Amino acid sequence: MSFHTQQKKSFKESQLKHSRVFEAYRDKGVTAMAKLKAVGVNAAHCNVLIRGFKFEEDLEVWAKNAEDSVFSLVTTYKFCENIGELGPKRREGDKQIPEGMYTLSKFNPTSDFFLSLKVDYPNKSDLFFADTASPGGMIFIHGGCKTVGCIPITDEWIKELYVFCVEARNGGQVDIPIHIYPARLTDENYVLLKKQYKNESLYKFWGQLKLGYDLFEENKSLPSMSIGDSGEYFFSKQ
Repeated sequence: MSFHTQQKKSFKESQLKHSRVFEAYRDKGVTAMAKLKAVGVNAAHCNVLIRGFKFEEDLEVWAKNAEDSVFSLVTTYKFCENIGELGPKRREGDKQIPEGMYTLSKFNPTSDFFLSLKVDYPNKSDLFFADTASPGGMIFIHGGCKTVGCIPITDEWIKELYVFCVEARNGGQVDIPIHIYPARLTDENYVLLKKQYKNESLYKFWGQLKLGYDLFEENKSLPSMSIGDSGEYFFSKQ
């Protein structure tokens, strides 16, 4: 009797079995690799960071080599559609895009919106503040141009973003961060938000996110982050 050990397929190989992922690599693979190479990042062992800004409707992709600490901006996509208001998601059906610090929790190669990447909302902070019975979920970055609280970036650009994320996961990045802000939290914008929104608890929440925003802007590396028992974010330099 002989025993055969089947070699486990890589994450990328498993994903490429899906026709839409194959199409994404066919259409955007070369371009995606070139964009990484242009900022000195090797796709085979890259780490990726995604940052979204609701007011500007920008979705940024940052990347670095796994052994490095400093990220470089690779590309920026525009939201194709945007609904809701500035402010975090707090219940199912409020049509809000979440705000906070998340990670990519699922690759969906058979999405209703061509391809999609799931945001792990609700996190510990959201669960403290959100509707306890129905906080909502199923938040994705996806193709197409329709949304009820997700981030659509068209089929063209979800192909490229999906390639970036598959490469990062295939190279060993377990947690791909997705940071979603109400706006670019510069000092100027933060003052403008305070003038426009009189809700003190909302302003306090944005102030917590601003600490994380400022640390990344200053160092271009991920700060240490934790969430307290009362849902507050804490950040410090790594």
